[in-house]
Amino acid sequence: MSDTKAPDASRRSERSRRAIFDAALALVSESGFAKTTVEGIAARAGVGKQTIYRWWPSKAAVLLDAFLDLQDRAAEAHGDDAGSGGIPDTGDLAADLRYVLRATVDELNDPAVDGPTRALAAEGVVDPELGARFTEALLEPQLQHYVRRLEAARAAGDIDPDVDPRTALELLVGPLHHRWLHRTLPLTHAYADSLVDLALRGLAPRP
Repeated sequence: MSDTKAPDASRRSERSRRAIFDAALALVSESGFAKTTVEGIAARAGVGKQTIYRWWPSKAAVLLDAFLDLQDRAAEAHGDDAGSGGIPDTGDLAADLRYVLRATVDELNDPAVDGPTRALAAEGVVDPELGARFTEALLEPQLQHYVRRLEAARAAGDIDPDVDPRTALELLVGPLHHRWLHRTLPLTHAYADSLVDLALRGLAPRP
């Protein structure tokens, strides 16, 4: 009797899925979203086009799942579930915010992140369903890190008790993403630090 085992379909599917993710991220970074096609992703991944369409309805959906997977792997590398988006609570609000905004600058300046993020942000404008999923799965969890840290700062008396954390976080991430999106000026650590300094002046407790 032969003891040869049947091929593990789940393992084969996972290898294909990983190859598709890697191919989608690489092609968008190299050629841009507009020039990336499902056919190109399939060829790069070594799978049939029908395999991709069996799992995803569009190249944008492939890219979103690939990017979410990339973020999950980054979180695992950091040893937590927040990844580079987590905000420490050392008791020094300014230092903690500088830390996370500098990390965000580094991430947005990374070509492996910049291309897919721009593509998803742009596609989310014309595809409301994709935009909602992008916000729910990627953007909102990152913003909640700010909310929790600012709520802790408010409870500790480090910022004005009437401050709405959701509005306050926009003083930090809004200008940062505006400069990144429109490429008005270089995105630097010095700029991130200046945002923290300016925001905390406005958020400081009133006499």
